[in-house]
Amino acid sequence: MVPNLITALTGPINELEQRMLDAMPAIERWFRLEWMEHTPPLYSSVDIRNAGFKVAPVDTNLFPGGWNNLTPEMIPLAVQSAMAAIEKICPEARNLLIIPENQTRNPQYLANLAQLQNIFSMAGLNVRIGSIDPDIKETVKLKVGNQELVVEPALRHGRRLGLKYFDPCTILLNNDLSKGAPGILEEVYEQFVLPPLHAGWSVRRKSRHFQSYEEVAKRFGKLMGIDPWLINPLFTSRQGVDFNDSGEHALDELREDVDAMLTKVRRKYKEYGIKETPFVVVKADNGTYGMGVMTVHDAKELGQLPAKTKNQMSLVKDGQLVHDMIIQEGVQTVERMDGEAAEPVVYMIDRYVVGGYYRAHSDRGAEENLNVPGAHFIPLAFEHGISPGDSVGASAPNRFYMYGVVARLAMLAASYELEATDPDAEIYD
Repeated sequence: MVPNLITALTGPINELEQRMLDAMPAIERWFRLEWMEHTPPLYSSVDIRNAGFKVAPVDTNLFPGGWNNLTPEMIPLAVQSAMAAIEKICPEARNLLIIPENQTRNPQYLANLAQLQNIFSMAGLNVRIGSIDPDIKETVKLKVGNQELVVEPALRHGRRLGLKYFDPCTILLNNDLSKGAPGILEEVYEQFVLPPLHAGWSVRRKSRHFQSYEEVAKRFGKLMGIDPWLINPLFTSRQGVDFNDSGEHALDELREDVDAMLTKVRRKYKEYGIKETPFVVVKADNGTYGMGVMTVHDAKELGQLPAKTKNQMSLVKDGQLVHDMIIQEGVQTVERMDGEAAEPVVYMIDRYVVGGYYRAHSDRGAEENLNVPGAHFIPLAFEHGISPGDSVGASAPNRFYMYGVVARLAMLAASYELEATDPDAEIYD
């Protein structure tokens, strides 16, 4: 079920959106068959760009924060989906342990943790929060609105991870492991650790994800009879980039990649009669929080970067140096909230869309990265109460349906990606 939500975009639906609405039964059957063969991530969120002529995911988060931005009307769907996920993983589960990010007292992140705890508690689990931060040596009580959030130090008991007097069946990571998986999380064989450790940013690469997404987009494009480019951002990757190298030829290879990508995009724009100016987004191949991201319209711009930009591009979360970059076709956004550039962020638990919000920024344009400080979040609102008997989009064209489809394609790509990178997978000749 995909909730029918009000979006900022209220103009006539475009051809791509209409085709998806018309093909809804075939699309849902296609997804159903895919989930018979592949396991969705426990939860995920997807940043989507709607340029009018194409709609594409630009980032897929397997450790989503921001659950506090979902409206109260969305929580029942989230709870239902959480129940379905847990029933598949560990039907007899009673206890669930959430592992949060280290060293954070950010009120928004704490509100996110509180919401996650509420969702899984309402799904019928005893939920506690256990930190793997070595600085957390005793229980910490934090005020989150009217709620008290209790964070306890996680403890290792043999091959199991838990808390004092609390032994969980499932470990839910809300920590993206940018610095790698600490020893306390390794070789936990008797419990379910979700997402798996190889989903962390010390291992995961955006280029690998979009390689999987390209495969999914081609298969879906064949089903729909459309050019996969309409839902897929072109990309390439480059290793060994050093933005701090002041040498004359330091970024030559990256410039060549950007120039080649711009040429490919211009060709597609010409094919579809698109008058917009092509651009690419250069970003760190691993990492989150919108760090290490820049918009480029001409490869020559890379020869004139200020020192501040070079430094920003070479570092991601936790001060980790990066040398691997992804060069991705830029997808502008036609969405606006109160005149500000905005992009939908879609949230999923298991294989179900549970809601989302708009990320908007007053100081950023339609071609720029909106996931930067100063962004604010506008919850999507339900058009009407939804019940199990409702048919999706029955009252009016469901503007959210297309976003839900694209988000689920990205989630499916994530399942392909995790299967392909699983270090414990059996390999057959």
